[in-house]
Parts: sequence; structure tokens; C-alpha cells
Amino acid sequence: MLGAGGQRNQRKAKGTMDFAFQRSYRGPLKGIILDWAGTTMDYGCYAPAVVFVEVYRRKQVPISIQEARVPMGAHKKVHIRKISQLEPVAQRWETVHGRRPTEEDIEAMFQEFIPLQLACLADYADLIPGTLEALKDFRGRGLKIGSTTGYTGDMMKLLLQEAKRRGYEPDATVCATDVPAGRPEPWMCLQNAMQLRIFPMEAIVKVGDTLPDIEEGLNAGMWTVGLARTGNELGLNEAEIARLPADVLEARLAVARERMRQTSAHYVVDAITDVPPVLDEINARLARGERP
Repeated sequence: MLGAGGQRNQRKAKGTMDFAFQRSYRGPLKGIILDWAGTTMDYGCYAPAVVFVEVYRRKQVPISIQEARVPMGAHKKVHIRKISQLEPVAQRWETVHGRRPTEEDIEAMFQEFIPLQLACLADYADLIPGTLEALKDFRGRGLKIGSTTGYTGDMMKLLLQEAKRRGYEPDATVCATDVPAGRPEPWMCLQNAMQLRIFPMEAIVKVGDTLPDIEEGLNAGMWTVGLARTGNELGLNEAEIARLPADVLEARLAVARERMRQTSAHYVVDAITDVPPVLDEINARLARGERP
């Protein structure tokens, strides 16, 4: 009598084939997870950037706002550490302090950062134009709305109040301080899915304006949409954009879009108002059995 292995080999000898079957989710999207600064509020993502510049200024180490933006999207303490690891910044620090920045320096700057950030958050809490209309579209699709952020819990408590005053109240908010690690690790997205009680992860879209936003969504197994115009990659508010010559603006946007594409964003658009048509396309792809 042939065993299972012998029967399998006998079938192969007769020209038959073995098949592996895989489940395929073909339902609609169930949720969308949004970043905060540069995505739904604070056009140009200025609130954190200006405070990072100030924190380093207080240590007699000037940094540009472009340098302050490089690690944007990370937990704020991690962000301060990553700025210190930029070689030009580390060299300036060494010139002033006679050594490279230490972890004690990072901790001291983070402790200074917290009250400075809390003091100015409300000044940058206006919603990006079109956000409420986009949110209405998301709700109309039956999507649950989550959010992730590099801000701490205390900072988000303030921002949630400001957002609610302006008509925006997500169903879930998870901070980097709520999970083992922030972006680009996926834990904030996974915690959102748990709180919203939605799955599978391919039924959720992550939307953000930074490269770590995209990496976070990819690592969580989600569809990802990068916003090139309203957030950190372009790094300009509406007034600054209006002053740019059209060709200069388009050239800078092209760089921002390409950086997001190279980070493997599934889609890159300019603003949250451009997201609804993307959701239609993702739903069509899901219906065909495609996955992120």
C-alpha cells in the first residue's frame, strides 16, 4: 500500500500538479488611519519643526528648519536624537561643546521640547482646507477613522481638543508613547486596528505626509497614501506656496512625490482632498483579490 508521499509522487508521475490555495479578502475598505500635522492640520507641518530649531538654538547649536524636518514623523525624542546624528549638526555641536552630543543631551533637549511644544500647538491647530469634506466622504463610505502621531499623549490631549473644536474627532488615536516603538514600526497602526475592531489589515489605508508614515503603513500590511503638498516633504504653508513661481513649486513637488514613491507608497497625491478617488481604486483592486 502506498503512503501519502507515495501517492503524491505517483500523481506527479501521471502529469498532475500540486496546488496551494490562499485566502483572498475581496471586500471593501473598512478603515482609514490618518497622520496629524501636515495631513489633517498644521499646513506645512510647522509646529514640531519650529520647536526643534528652538531647542537646538538654546544649546548654542543652530540648525536649519530643513535639518529639523529630516526625521519628521518619528517619536519626538527619537526625532531629536536623529537630528543630533546628522553629521553637520554633530560637527557644530562638537565645535561648541567640545564633544559629540550624548544621550544625556538628547534627554535634556527632549525635556525642554515638551513644554515648548505644548505652548505653541494650538497656534498650528487649524485644519488643512478640505479636511472636513474629506472626512465626510470617508464617513459616507462607512470607514472608521483612526490616527497615529509622533506627538506624546499630553500633546495629543491638547490637539484632540483643538481638533474637536474645529469639527474633527477621529474614532481612535494612538501615540508613539502608547506602544513599544513609534514609526516606522507598525505598532500604532495595529493598535488602531484593535481599538477600531477592524481587520484584515489590507482593508485599511494609511495616509500621511512623511516617509515614516508610509513605512509604518507598509510594515503593518496596509495600503499607503503619501501627501506631497500639505506636509513635511514640501514644508511650506499656504502663504509660502502662493508666493512661489509655478515652475519652482512644480519642481519641488516633483521631488516630494518621487521621494514618497521611492519609499514604496502605493499612491502619492497632493492633499487629503485627493484621497477619495484613491479609495475607489483600492476598492476595485481589493475586489480583484489584490493585496497591498
